Amino acid sequence: MDGAGLRRAPGGFRRLPLTQLLLDTQAFLWWVEDSPRLSRRARRAIAEPGNDCWLSLASCWEMAIKVSLGKLRLRSPLERFVPEQLGANRFRLLEVDLGDVSRIAGLPFHHRDPFDRLLVAQALGRKLRLVSTDPALRRYGVELVW
Repeated sequence: MDGAGLRRAPGGFRRLPLTQLLLDTQAFLWWVEDSPRLSRRARRAIAEPGNDCWLSLASCWEMAIKVSLGKLRLRSPLERFVPEQLGANRFRLLEVDLGDVSRIAGLPFHHRDPFDRLLVAQALGRKLRLVSTDPALRRYGVELVW
């Protein structure tokens, strides 16, 4: 018991995440590259130790397509790059499930990019804030951090 007569877990109180952030593909790459194109607000949110940051498997798929088309060059092969960056930055990988895919069917076509639509579906379904430079995504009711 602490001084106030309250029980607490061994090792103190566990701090809950302040915010759950889902980084879009570009925000993830700009963070990893330490690019000045990442906004100060987004950079502060990602850097905040109490926030949980997620990278969607959909972004990994998008990066794989861009690598195969020659539109994206990574420091190492994708299968090594993503796990290294997830570990180095304490980011978590967000799987895509049937609920995410089903949620897309109900989304209006404010945006045609299938990767962005999947990220919106994931953000809405899991109540995540989306780190993205694309203001059109706000029309879905998702909270953007930029």
